[in-house]
Amino acid sequence: MTCDEPVEIGLVLYPGAQLAAVLGLTDLFDLANRMAARHRKRDSSLLRVSHWQLDAAGKTPVRVFDTHPDDEGRLSVLILPPGLGEPLSAEAAAPFTGWLRNHHGMGVALGSVCAGAFLLGETGLLAGRTVTTHWLYVELFQARFPEARMDADQLIIDDGDIITAGGAMAWTDLGLRLVDRFLGPTVMIETARVLLVDPPGREQRYYSPFSPRLTHGDTAVLKVQHWLQATDAKDIALATLAERAGLEERTFLRRFQKATGMTTREYCQRLRVGKAREMLQFGRLPIDRIAWEVGYSDPGTFRKIFVRIVGLTPGEYRRRFSAE
Repeated sequence: MTCDEPVEIGLVLYPGAQLAAVLGLTDLFDLANRMAARHRKRDSSLLRVSHWQLDAAGKTPVRVFDTHPDDEGRLSVLILPPGLGEPLSAEAAAPFTGWLRNHHGMGVALGSVCAGAFLLGETGLLAGRTVTTHWLYVELFQARFPEARMDADQLIIDDGDIITAGGAMAWTDLGLRLVDRFLGPTVMIETARVLLVDPPGREQRYYSPFSPRLTHGDTAVLKVQHWLQATDAKDIALATLAERAGLEERTFLRRFQKATGMTTREYCQRLRVGKAREMLQFGRLPIDRIAWEVGYSDPGTFRKIFVRIVGLTPGEYRRRFSAE
């Protein structure tokens, strides 16, 4: 999509918003404007960037910066950048929520990065939506916004009117996604190339370790989790696990899934793949040998499970993340 009238992208400076991301997005959109102008052989900007902050009374957001201050405002997107410290509380978010809902109701797309998803969640607009945030915040986010569907494997989820991005540096992915939307793929690729960043398409699961849920309160299940962690999930036979828990097999399976959110098979696969990632990153063992070491006698099965969980083949993961 391209247009001659500037598309306004607003960046919301809520309390604790990361200024590095705000300024970085401002520069990214400025660079994209210059890339687009070179292709169109004209000087006019196609992206307009504004910053929004609460007024002196702390009641409503107002423009505090504008790359086109003389133009009449017509917002197309509002972005909630990552935050510093703890995610924004419901009380601190209150002055923004009605304002964000009103703009969304008028056709303005809303985007969040990392902990910015908590402010977006307070609007109530994420109910029934699939969203992402930083993998460190998954449990807290799900506890505060159980109506939203969390998929923290994804670095960016674009629903058109709602866009959520994962890690704190995922503002580059969100920015490039919007450049692609408003200025086209050629300008987006050139902007990414100049900034030396990957175009959108990465996934958060490339980077996030498996963080099992351990605070569920089921001591029998927790005992099994600790045992699996200590033994690298080498023995995953249901009879063994149920015996460790001191439970009948059906009862164990039901309680394990309720406590961890996964089946025993899924849980153990993630533990094994987590060990394999460590071995790929810090060692030189052949991939087939790593498959055997983490409990897979069939390297083909190991590769399929690794790709499904990580999003890369073991070889691609080693090339990208090897510390040696």
